[in-house]
Amino acid sequence: MEIFSLKGKVAIVTGATGLIGQYHCKALSEAGANVVVTDMDIDKCTALSESMPTKSIGIACDITKKIELYSLLSDTISMFGKVDILVNNAAINDMVEIPLNSLDESKFENYSLDFFRKIIDVNVTGMFLTSQVIGSEMAEIKSGSIINIASTYGIVAPDQSLYLDRDGNRKMYKSPAYPTTKGAVISFTKYLAAYWGKSGVRVNALSPGGVENRQDEFFIQKYSERTPLGRMAQPDEYMGGLVFLASDASSYMTGANLVIDGGWTIW
Repeated sequence: MEIFSLKGKVAIVTGATGLIGQYHCKALSEAGANVVVTDMDIDKCTALSESMPTKSIGIACDITKKIELYSLLSDTISMFGKVDILVNNAAINDMVEIPLNSLDESKFENYSLDFFRKIIDVNVTGMFLTSQVIGSEMAEIKSGSIINIASTYGIVAPDQSLYLDRDGNRKMYKSPAYPTTKGAVISFTKYLAAYWGKSGVRVNALSPGGVENRQDEFFIQKYSERTPLGRMAQPDEYMGGLVFLASDASSYMTGANLVIDGGWTIW
């Protein structure tokens, strides 16, 4: 199974200290890669990097600021000499990171333009800038794998019926911002795959389904009922897919969207 090995590879993971980001780092490190753990909080980045089985480092970086991305690249090159893998994982899910204060605020008709722009700035512009800075280094050495983390909501529309309570009362609406940005992630993945194909850089997307993370029990039940496998994902269930996309096991794969969602998008 050597084609799955990442021994000697160097990976950068953005949004690394988030729920799934931590498992992305763990998967890459357990497959043999040295991991650059990057997020906004340096203490969390350092602590996570120190838990990796391979030599890894934590670097704080705001992916919406190009100067910080150049610093991230420079520090990575200084430490490891190269970059082989980039996981564009950093994103804002407004239901989690910046929950709205009221049901009325979450309605499309009332949704804040400031929120919409903030989420686009991180989920799309941040991915664009990170790929531009880090991916250009890969293209120059004619080798690399970029993995953009998308979502099932980049493929299908949100099911607003999930956001009702047990009595049928609406708790919130899933906003337009997150699905819009995740659809953009998939389109941008195809663009870069075509653009850098002859430069030896593969670019693929990974679309996770919903992860169980202390949500309301009724929400978990409803989500599970709508999923062919009958449950939400655990955060470690994307590790295999990520290693596949990062490694030579997917050497003839680019511009694709690997959907790991328990079957959510087949209906």
